[in-house]
Amino acid sequence: MDIQDKVAIVTGGGAEGTGRAVALALARKGGSVVVSDIDTAGGRETVERIEAAEGRAAFVRADVRVFDDISAMAGFAERSFGGIDIVVNNAGTTWPPHFPDCTREHWEAALDLNLRGPMFVIQVGVEAMRRRGGGAIVNISSVAGLGYGVHDSPEYAAAKAGLIRLTATLAPLATSHDVRVNCVIPHWIETDEVKREIAAMSAEDQTGVPHLLQPSEVADAVVGLVEDDAAAGHVLVMWCEEPPHVIDPSHRE
Repeated sequence: MDIQDKVAIVTGGGAEGTGRAVALALARKGGSVVVSDIDTAGGRETVERIEAAEGRAAFVRADVRVFDDISAMAGFAERSFGGIDIVVNNAGTTWPPHFPDCTREHWEAALDLNLRGPMFVIQVGVEAMRRRGGGAIVNISSVAGLGYGVHDSPEYAAAKAGLIRLTATLAPLATSHDVRVNCVIPHWIETDEVKREIAAMSAEDQTGVPHLLQPSEVADAVVGLVEDDAAAGHVLVMWCEEPPHVIDPSHRE
């Protein structure tokens, strides 16, 4: 897909880090970007940065845990720029306390943010893209969803694993709906939040921290999947200090 003159939605686009980097990268390619976030100040700052570089962007406050917000976000994109061609499901995080030492409402909110919300964004996006003749969706997961090891946030790891599996199963949409769904799975990204986590580690634990991915590296991977018309159902893993690689769907454990 040629991103020039296409319309993109980036959820979590107001965050300093991956979301903002993706929004800026799509705008540099000539796309009109709808920046979606619950952080109004951050979202507007992303828009201002895009506009300062002579790009096109608009901010909409939307919480992907709220299905009405998702519908409103899609409507905003269509009213503002005429449709939807690209969706990047970037919004997602985890916060304490974690399952099972938290209320049902707490872990349900985490599942809504990291899995159920992105699923509805995809559903709404696919319908809008069909009216435009097709499109591309990229989900941002996490290495927390890979493998069989323990994780401090079981609800987050489970949701991210679900997002990975969801992506792979949606590969046929490329044929049936002309909508390609792919996934990027980054390891640690150099954001303020991650740097605070590292600073709180012991000196011994800090010695094992790898060279962190840059937000721009993840953004470049997202753009690459959007532009690659042959990519559908691809799951791209980005471990720190390793070349990115696509998981072979025929691989069996």
